[in-house]
Amino acid sequence: MQSSHAVSAVSVAFDDANLVAYAGLVPMMRLAERCGLARLTVGKVRLSGAGNGAGAAADAKVTSIVAGMAVGADSIDDLDVLRHGAMPTLFGGIRAPSTLGTFLRAFTHGHALQLHAVHRRFLGELAVHTPLLPGAGQMAFIDVDSTHKRAYGRTKQGAEYGRFKGIRTLHPLLATVCTPHSRPVIATVRLRRGKAADSRGAPKFVSEALATAREAGCTGTRILRADSQFYNAGVIAACRRTGAHFSITTGMNPSIKRAIAAIPDKAWQQITYPTAVPDPETGELVSDAEVAEIPAYTAFASRKKSERVTARLIVRRVRDLAKPAVVGEQGELFPVWRHHPFFTDNPAETLQAEREHRHHAVVEQVIADSKASALAHLPSGKFNANAAWLTLWAMAYNLLRAVGALTSAFHAKATTATLRAHLIQVPARIARSARRITLHLPHNWPWRDAWTQLFDTVHRPPEPA
Repeated sequence: MQSSHAVSAVSVAFDDANLVAYAGLVPMMRLAERCGLARLTVGKVRLSGAGNGAGAAADAKVTSIVAGMAVGADSIDDLDVLRHGAMPTLFGGIRAPSTLGTFLRAFTHGHALQLHAVHRRFLGELAVHTPLLPGAGQMAFIDVDSTHKRAYGRTKQGAEYGRFKGIRTLHPLLATVCTPHSRPVIATVRLRRGKAADSRGAPKFVSEALATAREAGCTGTRILRADSQFYNAGVIAACRRTGAHFSITTGMNPSIKRAIAAIPDKAWQQITYPTAVPDPETGELVSDAEVAEIPAYTAFASRKKSERVTARLIVRRVRDLAKPAVVGEQGELFPVWRHHPFFTDNPAETLQAEREHRHHAVVEQVIADSKASALAHLPSGKFNANAAWLTLWAMAYNLLRAVGALTSAFHAKATTATLRAHLIQVPARIARSARRITLHLPHNWPWRDAWTQLFDTVHRPPEPA
């Protein structure tokens, strides 16, 4: 590919008021309106006492931030991308970055909780209006995990030295919901101080995630999956109160080690992965492993009887190739194993339960997506402003997933970057005729059919309930 003209023959001018760079915002924001994002914001977010007009028109400010994040904004200044060309013709209520920054800085902890309520109900509406979670009536997985986001500058509230030595971070916690046939969407998020323990407030967080999943249509079997940081009696009790199953990595405490040592050799089942999977400790690719089960393991035995839990302990072991085999009394070489146990009441058979537990790694895709988009920065020095930013990113993420679910099977499972490139970042020229606006999009756009499917779906009259 090369330029078809000499450089001297090309000139540029930023002077066309009828162009827009993000025509995909037209159907996307129409979907947001249909699902009541502005209405829910008006009903829940009460910033009227914040002063300086920060609480006025909260719906316009929330939708402006969500739209900006959807097109790729990762800072408050980037939200100015919405104010170009013919965007004011297509959308009303676009707010300037300075106004949106003032709005975010007016948030308190209570206001952040109000925004959580908007997010929770907005996800439920998206699930009603789009095939966001196919098969949720039969089975759904709720995955809980945490991450750390590095913060620069000593004035950023909540940034502390935590898990990583010498690095100040903020500590987001998130829960996702998916089915065997869908990519995950975000059920709930929380922003915590950098040194906050993963398990702090985990039972309440898990309860909220499970309730949100039910509101989103997950009325069948629900399985909570989590890493060893969430292996505690409170999290499991929260699952049992709501009728959900659990599948939680345990780590290697003395009780677990004794239980594994008692497993007879003939109980181990050989499994071969169709594609190699990364080892959670070393990162090396593993193709073969062995799995065994202890059908009745009692966890938290040191607690009072009502808090003890008896369920299945499933253990996967792989050869530790970094360590030499051990020579036994008779001169034989015995392999050295690494064990990966998890505690579960999943009713599936052993190998299926182990396979479903390993799929918990899908939550890492959401975390990676966040750091490649709106959470590339936590843009404010105010902790609650960043907490609101995190929740607004979750809304934008779920909205983009709903957009993909309305287009094609490919886009229903595509990454956010792909959805943005194929369906949102589409240039268009507007033309007016007889009080009607026509969008002229690029000829031979490769994803024209998917875009047209989305546009037609959200602009046709809604089906009767």
